[in-house]
Amino acid sequence: MEAESAPESAATAWEFTDDRGHLVVAPRRPTRLAAYIQAGAALWDHGLRPAGIFGSSHDDPAAADPAKAGELPLAGLAYYGAGAALDLDALFAAEPDLLIAVTYGGGQTYGVTPEAAKHLEEHIPVVAVDVSQGRTLGQVRESFARLAHALGAAPDGAAEAELTAAEQRLRLCAAADPRPRVLALSPADADSVHLARPHAWPDLSALTALGVPLVAPPESPGANWATVSWSEAAALAPDLALVDVRAHAAALPADFAATVRTAPWNPELPPSPQAHTRFLDTITAALQTPA
Repeated sequence: MEAESAPESAATAWEFTDDRGHLVVAPRRPTRLAAYIQAGAALWDHGLRPAGIFGSSHDDPAAADPAKAGELPLAGLAYYGAGAALDLDALFAAEPDLLIAVTYGGGQTYGVTPEAAKHLEEHIPVVAVDVSQGRTLGQVRESFARLAHALGAAPDGAAEAELTAAEQRLRLCAAADPRPRVLALSPADADSVHLARPHAWPDLSALTALGVPLVAPPESPGANWATVSWSEAAALAPDLALVDVRAHAAALPADFAATVRTAPWNPELPPSPQAHTRFLDTITAALQTPA
């Protein structure tokens, strides 16, 4: 996913091929960016502030989810709504010259209805970054880095070095005995919980590659999650639970929280070196916390 060289006859044109294979064209390099909140948070880490953001069908249509925003300051930032409640009139009124979305494969723009996605692409150039299970965390991060650089962000060697160091810290920590059993989950309600399949999430796959022993949930129809009772989750005997902190996740039952150590987990990590460093250091600290 790289910016294409502009022809001499249109030296100010901007072209970019996104993860869908779509060639996105603008008259000049975009500067007024609208973005899905996850992408907006990554833009901020790369030194680019979006003009506004939007959420998904899971999100509050009236307020952005701070758990998804990473380090992105939400105060004073335009929020265009979420899912079917996306306010297209407000988004168009802001006159963005590029919309940055994510996709979980298949070319579908995540967070908006297919009708809204089609309408957006008829009026605004749209770049989509693939964050699906078929990609490694490094590939997702690289896709966004190339986009950020095409938008004028300078490479950040220090951030990359800090990420490499965080990976090494976690690798060493995960290799130490005893090795705790780690389970990633998203509370559904008081009776049930969604257990994440490690291979289905680039961030969890990265943890596995670094030696973190993630527990696989039982087989079931769900591609990304297995939905089970809390007693079934407890029977897997996790030592550490990575708990979904997004606003739409339910509360963790008190009895489960009393018996299992927990650490925060955002399944929609901003695809940036800084966010990934923070995530890996959070896991390292959790593994180092005495039982």
